[in-house]
Amino acid sequence: MPTMVTDHNANALQLLRQEVLGMRARLNTLTPYAMQMPMVAAANVATEAQMAIERYMIAKRRELRGLFDRFLASLNALAPTPDNVWQTQRRYAHLKLYFQAVLSQFDIFADVLVQRSQHGMGVWLAGMDAAASDGLRLGRRYFEAPPVICYVDRGHGAAIRRARTRLPGGGSSPVAVIRMPRERMVGTGIAASLFHEVGHQAAAQLDLVNPLRQLLKQRRRMARKYPRAWQVWERCISEIVADLWSVSRAGISATLGVMSVVSLPRAFVFRVNLDDPHPAPWIRVMLSAAMGDALYPHPQWERLQRMWLSMYPKQLMSAGQRQLFEEMEASMPEFVALLLSFRSASLQGMSLGDVLRLPDRRPEYLQALWAQWKADQDRLKRAPPALAFAVLGQARAAGLIGAGQELDLIGRLLGHWALRSYLPDAAQPAIPVAAAA
Repeated sequence: MPTMVTDHNANALQLLRQEVLGMRARLNTLTPYAMQMPMVAAANVATEAQMAIERYMIAKRRELRGLFDRFLASLNALAPTPDNVWQTQRRYAHLKLYFQAVLSQFDIFADVLVQRSQHGMGVWLAGMDAAASDGLRLGRRYFEAPPVICYVDRGHGAAIRRARTRLPGGGSSPVAVIRMPRERMVGTGIAASLFHEVGHQAAAQLDLVNPLRQLLKQRRRMARKYPRAWQVWERCISEIVADLWSVSRAGISATLGVMSVVSLPRAFVFRVNLDDPHPAPWIRVMLSAAMGDALYPHPQWERLQRMWLSMYPKQLMSAGQRQLFEEMEASMPEFVALLLSFRSASLQGMSLGDVLRLPDRRPEYLQALWAQWKADQDRLKRAPPALAFAVLGQARAAGLIGAGQELDLIGRLLGHWALRSYLPDAAQPAIPVAAAA
């Protein structure tokens, strides 16, 4: 029996046509970010990052226009039959979901870029972009570093959307996007959180996590002592590698920053959650100091551990917590040695420790630099951002500067790095401290 053609079938197809025309019209209102973001020039993202984002979004707009045009062309050729209606509705539903996903991608980058128009904060963010890029730099010998852009948001912890990872609806992010919590925008906390997130990107570039996890899995199977401790090291290796990267770049600033982040009521600090990729906060601080001592030996790391023990003494732990943490402490020297001696093809025959250990991050050298730079802050401004953060953190840890002076200097440095990124060859004027909300 022939299919009946009715008005409601034709009306349904016409409705779908108008819906797609509406989505296409909405797409046409999306203009390049370079034409809509009001900000002072020094607050802008690096040209490389801006171009990567613009090229990605141009390609997505072109792809969507092609999908809309093909949908409309096929729709115009359809007879208004019941089968054609429901099949077209199904195609439309998938197209709409993809359109919404692409808009979400636009919003991800728009949310990051729109903060650049905020007075003070925009320039700080541009300075943080420069610091993050410097913290990721390992040399072309190992990998090509992607562009990095930063923004701030509510929340306790920082996070990263790594470059070349999947965006909502498909496609890979053309840049690394680091989200910093507003409460971390103080002193050493900026460097610790920033370089930890950079460490996640570096670990992906060097393909460190999965090989290390396999190595630790083998070590756990062989373990006659402390098998639970080795299980935790294996589960938490991705976050541990990021902490190691942070310590290698920022020195004691990184460990002080971790202490600040996890200084919470002791129920949280002692909590053991094997579903959390982070080590328990108590052991995370102890491990950060142990990794710092292995990279840059100095009595300061043991002093820091003792201070942490006085703040969160073991006698306040439950029997189960204390037993696990003592097993982890006992296995920690071997674990850190295994981590730093790790070798892979991506490291080109070098050990991880040799690749990450920087001669100018030794505590004695950092303090000597501060002694030279405190009276000549132009030299501090000329230093690479990661080194400048490490020098200030070392001075803070040694009691040579207070928190207020440290934040004042970091505010000036962030402004300087932002301006230097925009005017790399120009003479730098004095940068006033700008408040960051």
